[in-house]
Amino acid sequence: MSDLHIWTGLLVGWFLYAMFLTGTVSYFKDEISQWMRPEIAHQAQVPDAAVVAQHVADKLRTEAAGSPQWSIGLPDARNNVVSAFWRTPGVEGRRAFQSGTFDPVSGDKVAGRDTGGGNFFYRFHFQFHYMPVLWGRWLAGFCAMFMLVAIVSGVITHKKIFIDFFTFRGGKGQRSWLDAHNALSVFGLPFHLMITYTGLITLAALYMPWGSQAAFKTPAERQELSAQLSAFITPAKPTGQAATLAPIEDMVRQAQARWGRDNIQRVNITLPGDAAARVTVSRGDEGRASVSPQYMLFEGTTGKLLETKDSVGPAAETRGVMYALHLGRFGDTATRWLYFLVSLAGTAMVGTGLVMWTVKRRQKLPDPDRPYVGFWLVERLNIAAIAGLSIAMTAFLWGNRLLPLDLPRRSEWEVDLLFIVWGLALLHAMLRPAKRAWIEQLWIATAALALLPIVSAFTTERPLWRSLLAGDWVFAGLELTLWALAALHALLAIRTMRHSAKVKPARRAVAPVTTTATPAGEGA
Repeated sequence: MSDLHIWTGLLVGWFLYAMFLTGTVSYFKDEISQWMRPEIAHQAQVPDAAVVAQHVADKLRTEAAGSPQWSIGLPDARNNVVSAFWRTPGVEGRRAFQSGTFDPVSGDKVAGRDTGGGNFFYRFHFQFHYMPVLWGRWLAGFCAMFMLVAIVSGVITHKKIFIDFFTFRGGKGQRSWLDAHNALSVFGLPFHLMITYTGLITLAALYMPWGSQAAFKTPAERQELSAQLSAFITPAKPTGQAATLAPIEDMVRQAQARWGRDNIQRVNITLPGDAAARVTVSRGDEGRASVSPQYMLFEGTTGKLLETKDSVGPAAETRGVMYALHLGRFGDTATRWLYFLVSLAGTAMVGTGLVMWTVKRRQKLPDPDRPYVGFWLVERLNIAAIAGLSIAMTAFLWGNRLLPLDLPRRSEWEVDLLFIVWGLALLHAMLRPAKRAWIEQLWIATAALALLPIVSAFTTERPLWRSLLAGDWVFAGLELTLWALAALHALLAIRTMRHSAKVKPARRAVAPVTTTATPAGEGA
């Protein structure tokens, strides 16, 4: 079990660290997206979803004329814009959809900077980048399964894991790393087990599709399954008879009366302008420990309520609960911070495990200054995967502030910049002595994080002090968090500077013991 724990953790540890860290920041992906679009004004209060939906639907009549499908994502306490997409008629594949961002008050299209926002971290967390989406999800699932095995085997291996949680011996080299690894593991053990298992469950249909294929054989059964998992309804055949949509505002008002004024998530419209039009108004995730779809279906031309979907089957509801537990969207701000902190501890758990592998084996090297190739490679990958990723993710945010606003493919260049900097971090780790590389990259991460709010103050009209005075805690909170993370990296850099590797001295030969007779009455 010890060998299983060590090798399942090491072989995919660098992937797991990146998945954990990007997943951790994804709990505030909406707030990150707001910060990355500083042109969009601070939202003092959540606008009325019914009015917003009507404004944007009116705008889409001209913006998406002829489209057979509209989808309007409504603003909430964490999102200050309307995100809409629509299908382009006669086009198939990924290019079949266009999207736009709209102002919730006026309904006009927002001319904010082109950016992937916090959604990039969310997507990277489970499908990586620069590879087909399915390949990325398969790789993420493979790593998550290794993580699950590492957690279970770690609990079995460390028989005194709960006792060790209350023990920390600083400055003891390998012992200190093991204590830190144990404490971080036990601190969030239920969370780490839950987040790993639910992550696998959310994509179980991709990894193990044979159950649903065996259970749902006819098109009608598959359509019912789709309805259980999604609020998107299959469009009816268009009649060809032109008809005006009934007021969307009235339909949303009915949903608000059922679920609350600020708990409406999305409005989907199929065949707008046709007599067969249908409108679904979906409930938000607030206060629900499940993301299974709940919606109200209306006849598009009359506004008549056709169906209210309040529940799904047991299997779909189980998936909905698992998905909600993994995403944490049901909670308030305090719950998201709890998710963030425990997930950050999980990131540190993976990181300390990777470092402990090298610390433990360095003591046994014949010549620590000339380690064998495998050890050298693991040590350099650790530096780039841990310290280097902090620099790269911060470079992504720097790119948002410094890249020209009219740069073609600007959002893609933000992502490219992250990977360019990450590659340079790996190159730096390979060219420098290990300890110096750790110290230098941790100080670079410290400087990058600490200076980012200052750069933002000079490149936008929303400096930190103005955000604090305006009560804009999305901007102020994110930039204060950057400074807290800078302080954490500075502490790690100082600790690394003061650390000295302890190498076990070579065994000295023991002189043979000669025995002499002891006089009677004397002690031996």
